[in-house]
Amino acid sequence: MRILMTVNAAWNIWNFRKPVVEALLADGHLITIAAPTDDSVPDLQALGCDFIPLQMDAKGLNPLDGASLISQFRRIICAAESDLVLSYTIKNNLFGAIAAKSLRIPFVPNVTGLGTAFLSGRVLQTIAEQLYRTAFRSLPVVFFQNADDLALFLEGGLVRSDQAKLLPGSGIDLDRFPATPFPIGAKPKTFLMISRLLRDKGVVEYVDAARLIRQKHPGAKFQLLGAIGSENRTSVGASEVAAWVAEDVVDYLGTTKDVRPFIEGASCIVLPSYREGAPRTLIEAAAMARPVITTDVPGCRSVLDPTVSGYLCEPRSAPSLARSIEQFLSLSDSAQAEMGLAGRHKMAREFDQAIVVEAYRSAIASIF
Repeated sequence: MRILMTVNAAWNIWNFRKPVVEALLADGHLITIAAPTDDSVPDLQALGCDFIPLQMDAKGLNPLDGASLISQFRRIICAAESDLVLSYTIKNNLFGAIAAKSLRIPFVPNVTGLGTAFLSGRVLQTIAEQLYRTAFRSLPVVFFQNADDLALFLEGGLVRSDQAKLLPGSGIDLDRFPATPFPIGAKPKTFLMISRLLRDKGVVEYVDAARLIRQKHPGAKFQLLGAIGSENRTSVGASEVAAWVAEDVVDYLGTTKDVRPFIEGASCIVLPSYREGAPRTLIEAAAMARPVITTDVPGCRSVLDPTVSGYLCEPRSAPSLARSIEQFLSLSDSAQAEMGLAGRHKMAREFDQAIVVEAYRSAIASIF
């Protein structure tokens, strides 16, 4: 078949969906990617994918943008002679679904997260819910990356139970992210947050918690790895990050194409996000046998076993995050290492990418 895959950034396919792409290509399908162009496009083409540039603004849910995107998706679906559309990220899911349904082309979205609309008050959430209800009605399959989002959509009547399927995030390549020896005896302890620098990711709480911890443990290191200036209304500016660095509360590491050396060098990975689909950085960290600390919110809570492979803290609370970090610091090195190994076992048991690949193959078989 001719399968169109669409997402709000081409690198998303390359970094998170490549196992699905490779499996579908191996099954003999022809794959076309529709996404905004970036430097991952040559890599996707080298895999054997065709590529069609998609013009879109990833932020906001402006109805005028939606109408333009629906028209663009219709043109792309027809140009690629698509038999099936697989979609990721909010705008692609919503407006791609409407376009595909108008052409009677099967459409399978993956709800990778709910975005800021579900964090910005009842009015925006109501608008978003109505869009989802319209877009997802009558779709054959809707994938979710965590049980909380799936339950929310079922309770709100946004999907039916026979449509909804749960995935373990994007899955993880356990060979590419192997368990690495825990830094026993490393002083100081190093905490690492890997994320776009957005307030909704909890970066301000992370910095505030670092201040609190360093009052008692002045040697503790806190690192930030991720892009500044993302196209998001909650983005943290470069001047604010520079002030944190000047204060010597955190080290800013910039960006990287390979997070593995940074995870390996850390004692614990932290993500105090307000809500996630399935936080890739925590899944990668746990696969590499590092303990994680994250918030007790949808998406985040599903990737750890509390007090076994990491700790949960309250969302939007630097003091609560600091208490979880204190709990981790109170453990012996061997107990910290055991916590990391428990995370690795959980990833192997529940988050192997083979589970995701098989779910997509099963969905395609059920449609055709």
